[in-house]
Amino acid sequence: MDQKDKRLFSDRNIAFLATVMPNGSPQVSPVWADYKNERIRINTAEGRVKHKNILRDPRVAVSVVSQNDPLDMMMVRGTVEEIIPDYEYKHIDQLTQKYMGLERYPFRQKGEKRIILAIKPDSVFVMPKLKPSD
Repeated sequence: MDQKDKRLFSDRNIAFLATVMPNGSPQVSPVWADYKNERIRINTAEGRVKHKNILRDPRVAVSVVSQNDPLDMMMVRGTVEEIIPDYEYKHIDQLTQKYMGLERYPFRQKGEKRIILAIKPDSVFVMPKLKPSD
């Protein structure tokens, strides 16, 4: 991905993660995301539907749209290459700072174990910028 693509993940834009359900149907979740070390990183909790789906089938799609320009968007197909423990809430706290301006994730639940889904992009489509017509 080029710098413009990465920018969509560095800004405060909501991404949408699509996974595959056991019956083959799609499941989509709005998520907080960032981009580091050539991977899209999405934080979730162990045992959620998206986590279970990825354990069975690591293929995903991610869509992100600029909050400031709905035509500034991209779609990514990829594979979850790694599931990284975030049991100390370091990554989710970083995302909380980015999305909410708070130091700590305010929705902690007793016994919840946070994880990072590290997605390797396989194909990327970026919406081309349209030029105003004369």
